[in-house]
Amino acid sequence: MNSEEHQRLSDWAVNLSGDLEIASDEFHAAMNIDGILDLAGVAAHTILRPAAPVTTFLVGYAAGLAVAAGTAPSAAIRNAEATSRAALAAEGDSNQPRATRRPGTAEQ
Repeated sequence: MNSEEHQRLSDWAVNLSGDLEIASDEFHAAMNIDGILDLAGVAAHTILRPAAPVTTFLVGYAAGLAVAAGTAPSAAIRNAEATSRAALAAEGDSNQPRATRRPGTAEQ
C-alpha cells in the first residue's frame, strides 16, 4: 500500500470511528492500521481468507469488552491481538483444525 492509500485508509478509520461514536483519544492513539492488516494477513494465510475480517472483528469485540470491564483501551487492544496471534500460531503448528471446537469444551 502506498502512502496515499495508507492516508486514505487512516482517514476512513477516523471517520468511521466517529460515526460509530468511538471518541476515545487513547483508542485512536492505540489504533495501528499496519498491525491490523498484518493480523488479517496472518489469519488469511493460516486459516483461510475469510478468517481475516472475522479475526479482526473478534479482536475488536474482545478489546471492547475488556474496555467496558475497566481495562485501558491500549492494553485491551494489545491483549486481544496477542491472544489472537497466539491462537493463529497454535493453529499454524497444528494439523488439526480448531474451528470445530465449541467454546467451553475441551479439545479431544
